[in-house]
Amino acid sequence: MWDGEYAIGLQHLKSYNYLPAECEQMREICNRISRVYSSGLEESVQRFLESLGKVNRSYLTALEEKVLSLLEAEIAN
Repeated sequence: MWDGEYAIGLQHLKSYNYLPAECEQMREICNRISRVYSSGLEESVQRFLESLGKVNRSYLTALEEKVLSLLEAEIAN
């Protein structure tokens, strides 16, 4: 899970049948979200990052990528 650790039985997990490369892309997206997410962010920004963490695809759209990159740049400053 992108925002914490949870213990879940395998029977409760849904498979998206991602290829290994897609799994790696998902890990990278989750890592990027985790690096910028904090409780000190504005609520709308928190909700945006949370929604990215729930996307059921292994890539970000061009707009999602731009917004996440902007947030990363802002947090780095």
